[in-house]
Amino acid sequence: MQLEANNVGFRYGNGPWLFQGVHLTVEPGEIVGLTGPSGRGKTTFCRILSGYQKPLEGNITIGGIPVSSKGTHPVQLVFQHPEKAVNPRWKMEKVLNEGGRPDQELLDLLGIKQEWLTRYPSELSGGELQRFCIARALGSHTRFLIADEMTTMLDAITQAQLWHAVLEIAKKREMGIIVVSHEAKLVQRLCQRVIEL
Repeated sequence: MQLEANNVGFRYGNGPWLFQGVHLTVEPGEIVGLTGPSGRGKTTFCRILSGYQKPLEGNITIGGIPVSSKGTHPVQLVFQHPEKAVNPRWKMEKVLNEGGRPDQELLDLLGIKQEWLTRYPSELSGGELQRFCIARALGSHTRFLIADEMTTMLDAITQAQLWHAVLEIAKKREMGIIVVSHEAKLVQRLCQRVIEL
């Protein structure tokens, strides 16, 4: 069930095209890096792949079938800034359950502590909050995960812990991953191939 972007193009209003004719494939279990200069539209492209935004040209398919925006999306996106991805008025247990409660094994692997569930997002550190965002994105329905600068704002130890957990889960489920990062060493270490937007 290959994820494929077919001749995808996007621009805002009548402005210049951010990108056009983009073709990308990701196989189950494959880790692909996506790089490019700032302002080239990497985050917008990720939003299109994960169904948050519609392309102006082209389409996204999984196994040759166009991905519907209805229902639970098989492509999930983890943003760089976790505080922007959660409702600040919700306690973390509600945030976690938004996409269906993850199993305890996943929570343990990501280092999510039971006492964090009763806290609000503002009461957690960036690393703690990002663990919840990753857990929420790794629901049983997820076939492909997009990590858009997922650990850039975190310290080196937390980065290593989270990537170890994500890669272990991806290997177990044969989940495809797209890694978006300005950190060349991270991309080279994690990815089997790299595409520039």
